Amino acid sequence: MSTPPASTGLDAGDDVLVQVDNVVKYFPVRTGGLVRRTVGYVQAVDDVSLSIPRGKTLGLVGETGSGKSTFARCVAGLIPVTSGRVVFDGRDITNLSAGAMRPVRREIQMIFQDPYSSLNPRRRVGAIIGEPFAIHKTATGTERKRAVQELMERVGLNPEHYNRFPAEFSGGQRQRIGVARALALRPKLIICDEPVSALDVSIQAQVLNLLADLQQEYGLSYLFIAHDLEVVRHVSDSVAVMYLGRIAEVGPKEAVYGSPRHPYTVALYSAAPAADPDAAAARQRIILTGDVPSPIDPPSGCRFHPRCPKAQPLCSETEPQLETKAGDPATHQTACHFPVQAGENLAAAGRSELT
Repeated sequence: MSTPPASTGLDAGDDVLVQVDNVVKYFPVRTGGLVRRTVGYVQAVDDVSLSIPRGKTLGLVGETGSGKSTFARCVAGLIPVTSGRVVFDGRDITNLSAGAMRPVRREIQMIFQDPYSSLNPRRRVGAIIGEPFAIHKTATGTERKRAVQELMERVGLNPEHYNRFPAEFSGGQRQRIGVARALALRPKLIICDEPVSALDVSIQAQVLNLLADLQQEYGLSYLFIAHDLEVVRHVSDSVAVMYLGRIAEVGPKEAVYGSPRHPYTVALYSAAPAADPDAAAARQRIILTGDVPSPIDPPSGCRFHPRCPKAQPLCSETEPQLETKAGDPATHQTACHFPVQAGENLAAAGRSELT
């Protein structure tokens, strides 16, 4: 069943840079041996519609295996979609050939999760950061070196370390190298796939502040993927919560964090660490039962119903649509038959299900 495009907190005057409509990405599961045949599909992303305004940040959160990184690679054109449409800056880029996609890649860049494995250890930092200039033939020789050193200085690295190898830098410095590489061609969209999860907390703050400064300076749009809800809250303008390939809830961060409506969103937020001990003690801790179901054979109806403390028979029979619930702003949408009400104690509901 088709899902209407999610607003992701857009106002009428917002300028949309990226519009994703009903994107599906399935990976075939094949048998081994000489004759390989398809026996099923991993439903990594299933009918997802989202939009990213120009100059804004969309945070995408969810457990491991929910499809966040696959969705990001579909947006970037790194993997083909099974169905659906990706529109970037007014142009449909869904099925572009490699040649037609080449100039678009200058506008869409990625920062990867692991600063240790995303950099070639055998290449010097100057060559790594300068690679986009070489691939797209936008600068050569002395001009390229000067551009790379300017980028290094902009992200807080010493330009004199141009000839060092990645192993000579700390984890935070390596991630700054990744940021410099992504920034080289002045893209319009940067996809940040867990960019700070492998870093110490103090270094995380430095990298997040750098990303915020770059966004303000260059008018960048970010698709920011993370497990840490507090990090997403800090950097995002709007938030989408993903579970088993589908969007469970989406809206402005004030609405999603202030009055979460989907039980999964409430459970995620209850598990997030709080800096204030009093706030941590007062927070309801919701323990979800069971593991995330297999994306090869997802549950019928609502995909969250086997673990949901509010599940009722309707939840296993009918798939809920992503829509605005009574009392919520139009920009706040939830896919749930029985959304969480203000003041409702989901922790108690979960305990009653267990007893």
